[in-house]
Amino acid sequence: MSLELWNTIGSVGTFVVIAATAIAAIVQLRHMRSSNQIAALNELRETIESRHYQAAIQFVGTELPKLLADPNQRERLDQYPLERDLQAISTFCNFFENVGTLVKHEIIDADIALDMWSLVITINWDRLAPFIARRRRISHRQAVWENFEYLTVLSRAYIEQHPDGDYPKGVARIPLD
Repeated sequence: MSLELWNTIGSVGTFVVIAATAIAAIVQLRHMRSSNQIAALNELRETIESRHYQAAIQFVGTELPKLLADPNQRERLDQYPLERDLQAISTFCNFFENVGTLVKHEIIDADIALDMWSLVITINWDRLAPFIARRRRISHRQAVWENFEYLTVLSRAYIEQHPDGDYPKGVARIPLD
């Protein structure tokens, strides 16, 4: 065999090794991304299950509508920072702001987040919209909870695309009375 043939075989071999290394690196990056996504979703799940967050859910669902309906109480919502007994509202908004940020920066896959929370997100945006509008007006910043808003826009589109849910096609449903 000539030296040129050995040189060509060596070059092809080097190319094959580099290509295999690149493929392995891509596979490893996908696994790392999945691992990071699982960690982020687990952190969000832990937050949702915490007593502090559950109290915030309860407050937003029951007390916030009363505050918004009462002109004397609405002024309390304009204070910055919020009074201690109202801070559950910020806790709630900040959670969805964080989820929106994670989705926007593709740390969490949008389809996963929307499949899990789109209905909850839209319901709670509608509950909180008057409060958020007040906060934006007072601060003169449209950026207040903008990632929560972004997540809501995505959620509404997701719900519109999946009006009957996102149950896998071809899988039998369980009949319910």
